[in-house]
Amino acid sequence: MHFPVRGGVFRRRLGVLKALDGVSLSLAPGETLGLVGESGCGKSTLGRCIMRLLEPTSGTIHLLGHNITHRSQWRLRKLRRQAQMVFQDPAGSLNPRMTVRHLISEPLVIHGMGTRGSRKRRVEELLDLVGLPSTALEKFPHEFSGGQRQRIGIARALAMGPRLLVLDEPVSALDVSVQSQVLNLLLTLQQELNLSYLFISHDLSVVRHISDRVAVMYMGQIVEMADADRLYERPAHAYTRALLSAIPVPDPTKRQHTPILPGDVPSPISPPPGSAFGRRINHPYLEATIGMDLTPRELEPGHWVAPDPCAVSLVDLQRLGVDIYQ
Repeated sequence: MHFPVRGGVFRRRLGVLKALDGVSLSLAPGETLGLVGESGCGKSTLGRCIMRLLEPTSGTIHLLGHNITHRSQWRLRKLRRQAQMVFQDPAGSLNPRMTVRHLISEPLVIHGMGTRGSRKRRVEELLDLVGLPSTALEKFPHEFSGGQRQRIGIARALAMGPRLLVLDEPVSALDVSVQSQVLNLLLTLQQELNLSYLFISHDLSVVRHISDRVAVMYMGQIVEMADADRLYERPAHAYTRALLSAIPVPDPTKRQHTPILPGDVPSPISPPPGSAFGRRINHPYLEATIGMDLTPRELEPGHWVAPDPCAVSLVDLQRLGVDIYQ
């Protein structure tokens, strides 16, 4: 997903912002894939591309065996029932002028599903499913807490019985105690409805709690992907290790010595060649990465990592089949 950068009086094209570049992943039925990385790395952009809220520059998106990359909105309409999105800010994603009844039933009305009576019963079922009382039906979003509003957003996303939910930082705006309630709700719904989740977050402790697999993004590219336990216990990429070391330890008696990555994130606007991570830390192997294919390779079954000499140990590079001395 590349965005043109324009400027000047005539809005000429000055460059290209590469929000996503060469991202490839798959998601199995009933699986949760956690997507983590710093703010601005392209996580939310990827979720919006999958949902076709953004038109990708190139590449393909397949949903349940159908190529939806360039389908018209009219042809995409039926498939939209199979994939829905829960946004980060529950207050901003709910129309403040609509009651909960109308908010949740709106997708059913748009897709012409059911009668007025059946839609009412469906809304009541969904409220019960997400743990809200039936008295919430005629209330407006501002009358609820943040956690309750997110439950309303989840109920609306489930209205048409989707197979996939793209969860864009669904708990980052909530208190810690409320976060656990919403996360447990998502886990329960997944077991009951056999849902697949793409869980986007910058909180690695939350991602480990809910995810089967985790993908780590850096500057619009996936640099490492593995089963959650394997990635947290044996990270192969230096950026992954830096993210994991930044997880706060809930023990005031333990002093953390978090290694801080030197340098700044390079600009994603017409980025320079070579390893973006190596350029950030000014690694001595940076020149060796210019022209190198840094597409993730399988280090061990199910564990993929970018063969970047600036971020991966020499032992792992040999296992990946990379010789920096050639």
